[in-house]
Amino acid sequence: MNLMNMPHSNIFPTDNEVNWQVELARAITKPQLLFEFLDLDQQQLSAALQASRDFSLRVPYPYLRKIRRRDPNDPLLLQVLPQGVELQTIAGYIHDPLQEQTANKIPGLLHKYHGRVLLTLTSACSVNCRFCFRRHFPYKENRLDKTNLATILDYLQQERTITEVILSGGDPLIATDTSIDKLITQLRLIPHINCLRIHTRLPLMIPQRITANLITSLSKMPQCVLVLHCNHGNEIDQATIKAITQLKEAGITVLNQTVLLRNINDNAKILIELNRKLFAAGVLPYYLHLLDKVAGAAHFDIPLAQAKKIYIELQQSLPGYLVPKLVKEVPEQLHKIMI
Repeated sequence: MNLMNMPHSNIFPTDNEVNWQVELARAITKPQLLFEFLDLDQQQLSAALQASRDFSLRVPYPYLRKIRRRDPNDPLLLQVLPQGVELQTIAGYIHDPLQEQTANKIPGLLHKYHGRVLLTLTSACSVNCRFCFRRHFPYKENRLDKTNLATILDYLQQERTITEVILSGGDPLIATDTSIDKLITQLRLIPHINCLRIHTRLPLMIPQRITANLITSLSKMPQCVLVLHCNHGNEIDQATIKAITQLKEAGITVLNQTVLLRNINDNAKILIELNRKLFAAGVLPYYLHLLDKVAGAAHFDIPLAQAKKIYIELQQSLPGYLVPKLVKEVPEQLHKIMI
């Protein structure tokens, strides 16, 4: 049975324990289906179709269930909805805003910061966030195949200052449990690497991805940190809380980073609610990012003065441990820049 060719009404899940790979396969990739499912204004469909040709639509059903129907301003919808404004050319918004290709030492490896490297484990995501700073990243030239992995492992062996490996992508948890376990087994053979960090949205998009086998594999590392990318409190439901709880019970540190996004979370009240909700679920706020100026995402950006004002309000309203660091990334800098 080919799930991808079935009408969405026939494949809509009714069982909350559906395998995560099945959920991934049935994700909506056609704007027409998104508009039908959420009962959106068909007058906006043409623009969505055009924008999706430049950067494709992808959103899984567990996340769709969190979006309010018939609400074009829903903060979760705006993160995934292709819009015509993405096709505008805006000065200063470019394809590689962080100049990552200059740090691309080996295909599949980025080495920008002292003591840690980033592996683009996969080009795939469970969702295509419209503000993604890697929406134009040359993944075809950065596939992590067996040859590249052997070269990367040799590089890690030689670079003894590296103590942390960061898995990114795409979303690294798109990789299978078996693939992740094999990588961890190899990393554990390198004595100076003691920490694995994973940046992911899957516990928000498809919480079933946090399997017992995955947790067992992650627990093999001396230290394991999972960083959620949660931007709004409505993204956190009981299924996500359950996944986070399972990770925490296995001794895995769970942090969160948020991107400041116009019309989504650009006021202190929303961020205060988000950070309190995260903490109640066992997650510590980590970073609050200014938008990376990637082409196609300028409509999400907010003025620096507004970001600073919001941050002051967070400091005035929350205990220090619930206030994430307000940062931006600057190309060729050896660390994130505190605002």
